[in-house]
Amino acid sequence: MMKLSSDADFRLVPLGATPAENGCFFSIWSPQAKEIIVHIYNHDEKELYKVSLPVRKGSVWYGFLPNVSVGDYYAIEALGEDDPEKGCFFKAGRLLTDPYAKALSKPFIYNHNEYINNNASFVPKCIVTSNDFDWQEVRKPNVGRDGLIIYEANVKGLTKLNPLVPKKLQGKYLGVCHESVIAHLKKLGVTAIQLNPIAAFMSEPHLAKLGLVNYWGYNPINFMAPDPRYAVEYKNAVVEFKTMVRELHRNGIAVILDVVYNHTAEAGINGCVLSLKGLDARNYYIYKTGNDGQRDYSSFYDVSGCGNSVNVQERPTLNLVLDSLIYWVKHMQVDGFRFDLGVTICRESHCNSFHEFDRNSAFLKSCFCVNRLAQSIMIAEPWDVGPNGYRLGQFPQGWSEQNDQFRDTVRRFWRGDKGIIGKFATRIMGSRDIFNSHERSINASVNFVTYHDGFTLEDLVSYTQKNNLANGENNRDGSNDNYSSNQGEEGPSTNPEVLEKRWLLKRNLIATTLISQGIPHLLAGDEFSRTQKGNNNAYCQDNEITWMKWDYSKENIEFIDFIGRISSLRRNSRMIRELILRDDPFHKNNRQFEAKWYSHTGEPMNSQMWNDANTSSVSLTICSLTRDVDENWCFLFNQDYQRVEFELPVISHSSEWKEVLDTTVPNGVPRVRTASNINTIVVNTPCIKVFVLQEKNGL
Repeated sequence: MMKLSSDADFRLVPLGATPAENGCFFSIWSPQAKEIIVHIYNHDEKELYKVSLPVRKGSVWYGFLPNVSVGDYYAIEALGEDDPEKGCFFKAGRLLTDPYAKALSKPFIYNHNEYINNNASFVPKCIVTSNDFDWQEVRKPNVGRDGLIIYEANVKGLTKLNPLVPKKLQGKYLGVCHESVIAHLKKLGVTAIQLNPIAAFMSEPHLAKLGLVNYWGYNPINFMAPDPRYAVEYKNAVVEFKTMVRELHRNGIAVILDVVYNHTAEAGINGCVLSLKGLDARNYYIYKTGNDGQRDYSSFYDVSGCGNSVNVQERPTLNLVLDSLIYWVKHMQVDGFRFDLGVTICRESHCNSFHEFDRNSAFLKSCFCVNRLAQSIMIAEPWDVGPNGYRLGQFPQGWSEQNDQFRDTVRRFWRGDKGIIGKFATRIMGSRDIFNSHERSINASVNFVTYHDGFTLEDLVSYTQKNNLANGENNRDGSNDNYSSNQGEEGPSTNPEVLEKRWLLKRNLIATTLISQGIPHLLAGDEFSRTQKGNNNAYCQDNEITWMKWDYSKENIEFIDFIGRISSLRRNSRMIRELILRDDPFHKNNRQFEAKWYSHTGEPMNSQMWNDANTSSVSLTICSLTRDVDENWCFLFNQDYQRVEFELPVISHSSEWKEVLDTTVPNGVPRVRTASNINTIVVNTPCIKVFVLQEKNGL
């Protein structure tokens, strides 16, 4: 074993591998270890030598290897007591990945026999990296929350079947930034792409037994390393990821990462030992407590449903999470994050509580103490599966949250559920019953009708029952409450009447998402009528069930044009992007607008009308109260297949309403009206019509 001198000054060495001019510093956190060994490998992953880190200062082990440089491979071995009952998972000969590794030599592919019998071959090797990259003076796009239109996609599924993307780039980081993909995103009006987790992950062992994989990627191991499976060349994952970000930024598209800090792939006490568990399980994970209040090291406390929960209350874990976020923002140039099961990382124990959600948790406070994070897009999935885990509306100012109440209400309204028109109106106006206007921006709500976990848009209008048998769990997985409607026939249909109703329902759902106050969120493939054949939990389907088919049929082209049309209306309107009402205490500036609701007869809505289960039609006007914004809008919403005459309000005798969107038309372009009374609009189907006020001809 090679020996090192211990006279170097390691006080300023960050955790992980830090290349220097004449070698590389190594710094590993492991307070209970008796020894830390760094193994060095060639690019064929054959071991060259190993070095015991010679210096320990507190809980950190340090060393300097003079002959290691950028591009070299390494792994960690932690020696000490091997007793899980004491929270110790140290074992001679078991290799670990460095929690601060920025790149890996290959993906984690679970194989039980290899994990047990050939650990050195199973574990990917960490790669020493530098932050050098030619960004070509491309800057991050200046996209505020009011300008976001988010498009959620899986790196592989987005381009795996795109015939315009070169074969070797399909399903890769470089495929995401291909010119055909960027052109498509622009046509839709997308301003940010939200990627399913790309931090290095591993499929669960039980999926491997079934011949399945974790396609979505919500099972991380290394928080800072982009997964090599999405790189054309594994060792170049960092460069290829940065190239993707740079080219998206060049075209004005922000990059949001879906990040998973609530659990890791190391699962429960008896799960794999891959990184964190083998270095400091006591700090990195939450343990249950006994009746005496002491930790019970025989069992992890699990509020993620995945066997463990990461303990962000502890300082080393909080540091790791914050360091990784800063790394992605600073060196990888991403624009924001969506936090999977965001409640888990905000749980803390205090004198009178055990790991309860804390709005003033160390994590939430720290995010606003770091300028780079405070300026980033921060979106929470505001729940987990633990006690009191549903926390929609309870994150602090500056955060946005996935609004499942918007999803459920909008789905129910357009499938015809009665008595919810008041809730529907509230969701359209930014869900101010959930996001307190005294504390939260109107863009706190992330509005969606489809997400990766659930029905696609096509399946939402085609199935009333989930069909998850392919997942190997006898259809027990996935939500049973989908608020879907098949329009009279389950599954695929060739009936023209059924298909026409399904297209209309899809247009109403998407239009509502894009014109509502808050941040609109679209699911990749919905514009191409992507179906998962009724599977509403396709996390383990890495195949054509989940891959996006770039199907430019006549109907899909019209739907893409429809989405692009509404996105353009939103982009060019200050009111739709961010409505600032006269009595809104959160905003105080010159932009003040007034919103009014009317019955279809033109009468102002009253409480009796709102509470009447038979009320199925309503109109909304949003008008400017100041001269700095010359915008006035009218929106008509009709829920039923029945004839309704809407009376448009008269705002000014010198102005008239011009129709700019009609969801009964495939591409949304309104038909030419021939009615003699221009203020009377007749509809006989569920639909949305949108009007803008303009000066009358000749005035």
